[in-house]
Order: sequence, then structure tokens, then C-alpha cells
Amino acid sequence: MNGTTHRRALATTGPRRGLARCALGAALIAVWWPIAWLQFRPLSDHYFFPLWLGYILAVDGILTLRTGTSPMTRSGIRVAWMFVASIPLWWTFELFNQIVGNWHYHLPRPYGPVAYALLASLAFSTVVPAVLTTCELVRSVNWDPLRRLPPIEAERRTLVALCTAGLAMVALIVAWPSYAFPLVWLALIFVFDPVASALGGKSIAWRLRRGDWSSVANLGVAALICGFFWEMWNVWALPKWTYEIPHADWLRVFEMPVLGYGGYIPFGVEVYIAYVLLGRLLPSAAFPEPRVSSRDVV
Repeated sequence: MNGTTHRRALATTGPRRGLARCALGAALIAVWWPIAWLQFRPLSDHYFFPLWLGYILAVDGILTLRTGTSPMTRSGIRVAWMFVASIPLWWTFELFNQIVGNWHYHLPRPYGPVAYALLASLAFSTVVPAVLTTCELVRSVNWDPLRRLPPIEAERRTLVALCTAGLAMVALIVAWPSYAFPLVWLALIFVFDPVASALGGKSIAWRLRRGDWSSVANLGVAALICGFFWEMWNVWALPKWTYEIPHADWLRVFEMPVLGYGGYIPFGVEVYIAYVLLGRLLPSAAFPEPRVSSRDVV
């Protein structure tokens, strides 16, 4: 099938598939949201993955109806790599949390280590596809001024300096966790982005060289949107998480102190950078390329 024929086929089948994904996603949300909040056990013990799969399907379907394309429309089953890539990323944050202790899980029953690792990994697998699919929907707004800013050159020595700064942030987190904990949401950007650049990935530095800040804005807004739903669906669910954030534990919106939502903005960038880097490290996996910038090919 040549490119023109393929585009015509997508134009014909895309809206139907988008509508079907919207319907399936909405159905999953409609079923699993009340199960989670009513704590209808034992189903509610496993609400997180189906609820967030519903969110991902619904956003992907809306995106298809709005733009004619989406991660699932373009990549089909290869979207599964987004779920796979999400697992090691969030386990990395779990390792950070062993140091800073900013969030704590409340479980409906005890789990053995193997069962916990498997169930947690299934839940963690939804993070990357949720953020990147939402980002593509935000991207469709086209923040034109943010893609025409002066370019920022990042030479090799600059990338080395940034990576060094990121490693220094990690050291500060380990040494003074009660003060340096906000750096958890910045450190991986500084560590991973230079490496992704050196490996030829479409890193944030690669985009800023072109004067395009729209990816940063799109990822930040997307993570905030996901953060709202993470926190809202969490509030009366079980399993759930609560927060203990030094020096900022006031004015909670759901379980999260309001200042904590600021961490979602760089977190969106971290999600993207980690995904790009993993894609460069595992080229044979053929990860679907995320479209996070207003300049990316439609």
C-alpha cells in the first residue's frame, strides 16, 4: 500500500475507530470509576489499570476524531511498547521515593513481593501512554508563539555540564532528602536528555536548538491534566496513595498539597525524555515516535 492509499484508508476508517475507542474508553471509565470509589471488592483491588486504560483509549479516540491521527491509529499494536517503557520509568521514581518518602501506598490486603511487583508494574505501565497521548491532544492546540522562539545552542560541553548537574541533583537528593526532594522531578531531565541527544534522539535539547518550546509546554500541560485525574480517582479508592511533603504540606487538592502539582510540569518532560532515551537504547523494539511538538509531522 503506497502512502496516498494508506492516508485515504486512514481517512475512511479513522473516524470509526476513533469513535469506537472513545466508546470503549468511556465504558471502562463508567464501570471502573464507581468500582474504585465504592471500594467494591475484590474488583476494586485491581481498578487502576482498567480505569487508566479507559482514559488512554478515550483520549486516543478523541484525538483521532479531532485530528485524524493518534498513537493507536498510526502504530497499532506497537503502542504496547509505551506501556512496557512505562514500567522501568516509574520503578525509578519508586527508588527515589525510598529516599525521600514523599508518598505512601495503602493496600486493601497484604501482598507477597512477587505479587506486589507484578500488580504494581501493571499499574505503572499506564503512565507513559497516558501522558504522551494526552500531550498529543494538547499539541493539537498549536501554541504557535512557542515554536518560534530564538534557538538555544547546546554544544557537547553544555550537554556534559547539564548531565553533571543532573548527577549532582541526585547526590543532593541522597544527602539531604528533606530539602532536596523537589529535585526528583528535575534530575532525570538533566541526566537523560544529554544522553538522548548524544545518541541522536529527538531530545528536548534537540528541539530547543530549533527554537521550539512547544514540546515543553505540551508535556507540562499534559502531565497536569493526567495529574488531576490521578489525584481525583485516587482520593476515595483503595489501593491508594497519600503524601507527606516537608515544608509544603498544606492546602490539599484531593490528597496532594497544592504546591505538589507543580512537580507534574517537569514530570511530563521526564516521561518524554526517558521514553526517547529507552527508544534509542532499544532500537530493535521500534517504539512509536511520540508527537509532542507543534512542529512534528501531522
